[in-house]
Amino acid sequence: MTGILGKKIGMTQVFDESGRMWPVTVVEAGPCCVIQVKTLENDGYEAVKLGFFEVKKEKRVTNPMKGVFKKAGTSPYRLLREFPMGDLKVGEMLTLDKFKKGDVVAVSGISKGKGFQGVMKRHNYAGGPGSHGSMFNRAPGSIGASSYPSRVWKNKGMPGHMGSERITVKNLSVVDVKVEQNLILIHGAVPGSRGTYLEIRKED
Repeated sequence: MTGILGKKIGMTQVFDESGRMWPVTVVEAGPCCVIQVKTLENDGYEAVKLGFFEVKKEKRVTNPMKGVFKKAGTSPYRLLREFPMGDLKVGEMLTLDKFKKGDVVAVSGISKGKGFQGVMKRHNYAGGPGSHGSMFNRAPGSIGASSYPSRVWKNKGMPGHMGSERITVKNLSVVDVKVEQNLILIHGAVPGSRGTYLEIRKED
């Protein structure tokens, strides 16, 4: 098993045997249901589609997705993601029993939204002098030359919407796994606010 789905609960701290304090993110991961098994013959690649967070009210599921879950013979789930795993069957439930302390994982999720931001917060611009009447302060300044290229260069840092995008944080270590409670404690911060759905993948 190379991955599992979960939901961010929050952050706390734990102490190891030597008394060292570790800041950790608590993630409720699993149980995840196998919704579909993709094969090289039928789909051109091998993968397993997992479902997480069972939907209680059927009216919250669209008609096309009702057909997907009906074909699989499973309950409807809110989050569906694919992982490159094999040797699994439709309807099988996955838990954290394959994860252990010391594993290195990569966590993907949607980052916190920060709204419309200027160039100093969004792109770490230095800005201008803050005193002596410069009138520059937090402005972006010039955005390009005049005669050539007579346009703004692509990928020029400008004010705009910040956050609310898919982020992957790699090389995070697993501090503890509580299989009975479906909790995994990951050293450090992971994307998103409390309640964000996450994809946890083992790294080689």
